[in-house]
Amino acid sequence: MRVRWATLVSVTLALGGCATAPLERAGSLRSYDRMSDANGLVTRSQIRVNKKDLLAAKTIRIATTVFPARPDVALNEKERRLVANAVSRELCLRLSERFRIVAADDDADLTVQATVTHAAPTSPTASGASKALSIAKTVALPAVPVPVPRLPVGLGSLSVEAEARDFAGFQKAAMVWGRSANSITNSPRVANEGDAYDLAADFGADFAKMVATGESPFGGIPALPPMDSIPVRFGGAPKYVACEAFGRFPGITGFAGQGLGLPPAWTDSGAKESPAGNPAPATQVNSEQTLTQ
Repeated sequence: MRVRWATLVSVTLALGGCATAPLERAGSLRSYDRMSDANGLVTRSQIRVNKKDLLAAKTIRIATTVFPARPDVALNEKERRLVANAVSRELCLRLSERFRIVAADDDADLTVQATVTHAAPTSPTASGASKALSIAKTVALPAVPVPVPRLPVGLGSLSVEAEARDFAGFQKAAMVWGRSANSITNSPRVANEGDAYDLAADFGADFAKMVATGESPFGGIPALPPMDSIPVRFGGAPKYVACEAFGRFPGITGFAGQGLGLPPAWTDSGAKESPAGNPAPATQVNSEQTLTQ
């Protein structure tokens, strides 16, 4: 009976336990023409791909992800930089599985540029309460194997758009992406940028898969990560030196911090330095990136 009760509570709390991630167009893509809906179980997106040209590419350059300040996003400069760098670093790792990653000043078959268009902040208070409930359940009902979901309030979200362009600047892949944290799969972090930081990796995985395969990243059986990516996740050197520009993964310290609900900034030192020759840093936006609907 206790197991059934705990399961019912978990499912009930999970219902409605999502923020809403808007699909916003920031104007950073060369074109939004002929984009089609491609949604996952918990993700909304619009995509456009040129499969033939993507599969022919062998080298790729990853520009610094842009995350401009805007009045309706309550993240400060440091928090935005951390989220933007998490996008770039995940893209570099994932795309390394299929492409050779080159430095910012080298020629490449493709150049990837991502822009964060919106992020709903995580409520540190609600996240702290969720962690407290989880600890209380562990103490009170240690024999019940059902995890306690997060409180379905104060959840964050992330919206990103990105494209891959060839050496002549023509768009070969584009994605407008939005995903919200939920009460089941996203661990609470006591930080404004907590959910946006974790969702950055989800976007990186989806966009990289689309560029690598030339197909929608949603649906099908999830593939296991390649063995050579595991040491990188634990803080080891990346496969290509160019990825060092985005810093290394926090490794064991980062996994522990996530489990404890610590702010990402406590375990992630971010980018070592801004890659030379890349577009504007994460807190700036040029005149062509005025937000439009």
